[in-house]
Amino acid sequence: MGAGEKTVVSNRRARKDYEILDTYEAGLVLLGTEVKALRAGNANLKDAYAALDTNELWLRNLYIGPYPPAGPNNQHDPERVRKLLLQRRQIDRLIGRVIEKGLTLVPLRIYFKKGRAKLELAVGRGRKQHDKRDIKRREAADREIEQALRRRR
Repeated sequence: MGAGEKTVVSNRRARKDYEILDTYEAGLVLLGTEVKALRAGNANLKDAYAALDTNELWLRNLYIGPYPPAGPNNQHDPERVRKLLLQRRQIDRLIGRVIEKGLTLVPLRIYFKKGRAKLELAVGRGRKQHDKRDIKRREAADREIEQALRRRR
């Protein structure tokens, strides 16, 4: 996280469920009430994913809750499909990787950078259940080693 960035919401399960191969920073096309709701921290990335459609990237299942001060008539649809903004080269590279190698586009976090809402998008490969167990074992062993070293000091 760089200077001037404020993380709004992060997808904690993504790093457990996917092996992250590469990350990209994408802009989001949002409505005014969505930006206000994001600034208030009213969002959930849990089930969100990015999908390709006619050479464009779209973010699906991102929940941005209503913004009550806007009133009942000016609300946005909380789970509408939102367009992601990337350079054409980046989109073409992502299309190739997703189609060719069967990888997935996973949103990691939403943050504000210089006043603009950004999405950290990752290219990931799904982990199998036994892979997750191996990682847990490795992390537990690393923790024990670290604790032993701390006790010796």
